[in-house]
Amino acid sequence: MSPYPDSTAPAVPAPATAPAPLRARLAELRGPVAPRPLDARALAALATNPGCRRRAILDAAGVDKSAVASRIGRPAPFGQSQFAIARGHAFEARVTADRCAELLRLLGERLGVPVPGEVDLPDLDAAGPAGRTERTRLALAEATAAGRWALLEHPMLRLDVAGSPVHLEPDAVVVHPDGTWTVVEVKSFPILDGSADPSKVGAAARQAAVYVLALEEAARSTGRGRPGETVLLVCPRDFSNLPTASPVDVRKQLSVTRRQLARLTRIEEIAAALPEGTTFDLRPAEDGRTPTRPPRELAAAVDSVPAAYSPECLSTCELAFHCRERARQCGAVQALGRAVRGELGGLTTVEQVLAAARGPVDPDDPAARRLHRAARLRAGAPAGAPAGAPAGADPAERPGAAEHAPGGAAAPGGRGREAVACR
Repeated sequence: MSPYPDSTAPAVPAPATAPAPLRARLAELRGPVAPRPLDARALAALATNPGCRRRAILDAAGVDKSAVASRIGRPAPFGQSQFAIARGHAFEARVTADRCAELLRLLGERLGVPVPGEVDLPDLDAAGPAGRTERTRLALAEATAAGRWALLEHPMLRLDVAGSPVHLEPDAVVVHPDGTWTVVEVKSFPILDGSADPSKVGAAARQAAVYVLALEEAARSTGRGRPGETVLLVCPRDFSNLPTASPVDVRKQLSVTRRQLARLTRIEEIAAALPEGTTFDLRPAEDGRTPTRPPRELAAAVDSVPAAYSPECLSTCELAFHCRERARQCGAVQALGRAVRGELGGLTTVEQVLAAARGPVDPDDPAARRLHRAARLRAGAPAGAPAGAPAGADPAERPGAAEHAPGGAAAPGGRGREAVACR
């Protein structure tokens, strides 16, 4: 398991375009299949775990992680039902009907700004992502220079991530006369009685923060405009299909995402460290569906890239079940969570944790000393005794002492997280 990079590492430089050798190497890793574009949702998930080189290289190469996970026998339950997708498209069509009249009404109502009944709707059609990105950049610059309201539906933005360009497509961007750019996110989860599911709102805010970062790059390239740190989240109201909206402050998500993306290892460094001949080729057989790659060979290629698994990956990454199994097989403490991993210091495996708890005390290792104390407290507690009250404990191990140790594990029934590692 790879350690997390130093948080003081310098920001990743942003080249104008990915060099040809890198593009060729990523195409070799992907194989002769169409690349899977990296969207803002995947980028936000990557930013939450910047130490994972496995996800970084697979996303940069455009590898279909869902197909890889299915082929190696550990598929993840990701994706929306066709009904949910259709409902989301119908809701977005309602929000943007009649030249976005409903969206403009919500914008003025929720952000407290006087929005005219009609605004400019620039045509952003162009050939390919690069062409659409340039057309979006020009539309943003023109509307900002003219000092007028404009609404860009599905603009194409660019963000350089770990030395590789990523094209992103928000639902909409509103240009204010004062030069402010506001990201609009349209989601199909409901706002019930003025509140929504916090986890879904948080995921939407992290995704919107990625769009704001991409707008910052557009502002730097045009020399005009400033992305707003408040985005407009548009959702169905209650159980109807009527839209409502809520402003969401994404300053915290911006700070975290910016810092995490700066910590990502450059893609060319990860690719250069791979064994020669490594590929995640998923070319299909003659039926056009079944991959020709043997599952064991593909799993070996995946395992050749260091990962940084944590339980949070189960809700964000298609390969999480495979990485969890590998972490369990090698006894990595990452499988117990980042909080436990941080408290254990240099102890990286469950075997080391158990040895520190049961063996002689290491006076130079604070985590080992506290684990040893927690194990003695646990062993000395009679059955049914309250936590923190072991029989025969010396004064240094008075009740409650273990609660101040990292994890606070002590007797059976205690609430300390370290008790998991001590077992």
